[in-house]
Order: sequence, then structure tokens, then C-alpha cells
Amino acid sequence: MSRLLRTIRLDPSDALVFPRAAEPGEWAVPGGFCFWDDDVAALEGKRRQAFRAGFLGLASFGWSTLVQVASATPAQREEAVAALAAHIRAAHGAPDDTAARAAAEEEIAFAESLCDHPPGTLVALARSAEGGEVRERFRTLHERPQEHRRFDALPVFAAVSVDGEDEAPIRPDLARMARAPTGATPDPPTRDAPGAKDGA
Repeated sequence: MSRLLRTIRLDPSDALVFPRAAEPGEWAVPGGFCFWDDDVAALEGKRRQAFRAGFLGLASFGWSTLVQVASATPAQREEAVAALAAHIRAAHGAPDDTAARAAAEEEIAFAESLCDHPPGTLVALARSAEGGEVRERFRTLHERPQEHRRFDALPVFAAVSVDGEDEAPIRPDLARMARAPTGATPDPPTRDAPGAKDGA
């Protein structure tokens, strides 16, 4: 039994800010390879938000702001690798099945390296371009340990402290986005929070 990342949706914002939102419960990878051919400095709107804060779901190939650590059987891991390899071959120009499989295995292995936490742990990412390179920072969220006496407003998750994180998170104004004219692209929320674990 291994551990992989699985998409989770805690509010409706993913459906509003990404080009396509992943469904809850999909196996997922960071998915930074999807932007290899993009001029990331020129990205706008929903594509820009996918670059900045999206994990790639491996069923819909949509995006998710949050994933959680989940146990996976060998058969489920193989299913995730096969789905990703087929996508890399079809959508990203891998020269053959062997190359696509190798790239998928590498991405799945990287996702596994982020799962050194108990099942159910939430993981978020902030992706940016720095010095001509794409950098991914990850942070985890855990259950808040303190006791509560008011059961009408229980904060279920709290962010673990992260070095250098001195700004409150910016959350999307869902009401404003819902009122946007049809066809308009709302400004995406920003989640520029440096994390404790880096990956390229």
C-alpha cells in the first residue's frame, strides 16, 4: 500500500477559477509539466490560476486547489500511472509510449514524495516562475488540536506555520464572481504562500 494525492473540494471556488475543475476524489499530481510550453509571464485569467495553485486530477484532467493524502493499492497506483501516461502521450507530445510512461512514473513518484503525512492531510501549492525556472512550494494543513466549546462554528483545519509566511491568505469573492457578466473571466484569487517543501 502506498500513499498518493487525491483531489478534494471544500467549497465551489474551483469551478469558478479554473479552466476545468477536477472532480473530488480523483488521483492527482502537481502537474507543472502542463505549462512547459507556456510563456508563464503572459498567462491570464483561469489558466494563470491553474498555473499558480492547481493540482492536476487524473480522471478529468481538471484542476484542484487542494488535495489530500490517501492510501492507494498497487492496482490504484498503476491506474494513475497509466492514465497520466496516456494523457502525456496524447496531449503533450511524448514521442512514444515508453517515454510517456517514464514521464508519468516520475510525476507519480514526485506526488508520492509529498505524501509523508497521515492520510487525510490536506496539501496546497503555490507555483511561480523565478529566474526563468518554475518553482513549486507545498504546505500542509492539519486538524486544529485545540478544544472548542461552540459547535456552531468549528474551524476544522488550520495551516501549519510556514517560514516566511507573514500575510493572511487571500480568498476568492465568490459572490462577486457569481455576479460577473456571462463570458467574463473573473480575476483569480492569489495564493502566494511560500511553503516548507520545494519541488521543480
